[in-house]
Parts: sequence; C-alpha cells; structure tokens
Amino acid sequence: MSRVGRRPIEIPSGVKIIVANGSFTAEGPKGKVSQVLLTGFPVKVEGSSVTVERPGDSGSDRAKHGLMRALLANAVRGVHEGFSQGLEIIGVGYKAEVRGGEIHFALGYSHPIVYKIPAGIKVEIDKANKVMVTGADRQLLGQVCAEIRRLRPPDPYKGKGIKFANEIIRRKVGKAGAK
Repeated sequence: MSRVGRRPIEIPSGVKIIVANGSFTAEGPKGKVSQVLLTGFPVKVEGSSVTVERPGDSGSDRAKHGLMRALLANAVRGVHEGFSQGLEIIGVGYKAEVRGGEIHFALGYSHPIVYKIPAGIKVEIDKANKVMVTGADRQLLGQVCAEIRRLRPPDPYKGKGIKFANEIIRRKVGKAGAK
C-alpha cells in the first residue's frame, strides 16, 4: 500500500501557503500556483508543514489521497525551486527563436509556425536547436512541452523533429534496396 498521502509536505522558508474556499495557493520566489482541492480531503497547515487527511479507507479514497498530496507538494516545490524541461530540435534548417511572448519555429514546412508562450512559462533557446522551458506550475510546463513537441514529432527513420532532451528515439531501418 502506498503511503504517499500520509507524508507531510515541508514548507521551505520564503513560501507562503493559503488554504481558502476549496483551493490551495502557494506563493514563493518563482511565482504563484493554485490547486483546487478535492472535497472531503481537508488540508491542514501546521507550523512549517502541510498535511492532507482522507475521509475513508476505500481504494478510491486512498488513491485520491496520494494524488492530492503529490499535487500540493508539486505546487510547493514549484514556487520554491521551479521546474524545467529541455527539448531538442533536430534537422537541417530546423530552428526556433523567441520574439516577445512567442516562439517562431522553422520546421521544414512551407510556413513558419508561431507558438504563443502562456503566462508563467519562460522559454530560452540557445544555438537555435536547444530549448529550455521553465516554470513554477508542473502541469502547465508539461502541457507546453507536449504542445511544442507535437508541432513536429520526431521521425523514426532519420530522427528529425522536436524531442525531449532525455527521450530516446527508436530508429527504424529503411528499405533494403535492390541487390
């Protein structure tokens, strides 16, 4: 049985926690993250720790208990340290650059692709092929990275496209050719 939900969440110095009207808000040096609380799962802030209680011992209650604790821990960690994800653009002529609140991609299509950066997310591009996405909200960060990757997913034959920095592309063998 998982005991994730029972562990208290330590509040680092410089992070402010507000629990009101069914929402949990963490505010710190990296930003502000709000999380809607599940009904029936009271959240208690005692000193420098946060605990989540559960209403019963059913399987769904235990699962939601661990989920709620993990979401709140991610919010606290995000406003204190922040999260980051790297992406790589692979291909001849494939590049990207940040202009204002937008990223302009050249990905081998007949037109440039413009992606609007949402509030709370910071994007840095070095050498036009390495993209670093950072932010305090882990869910929003993952969503933005997935949307950017979806603009040109990696090709299984040559590996061209946008991939996560730690992603391994399984390459396929092309045609055997005439003998």
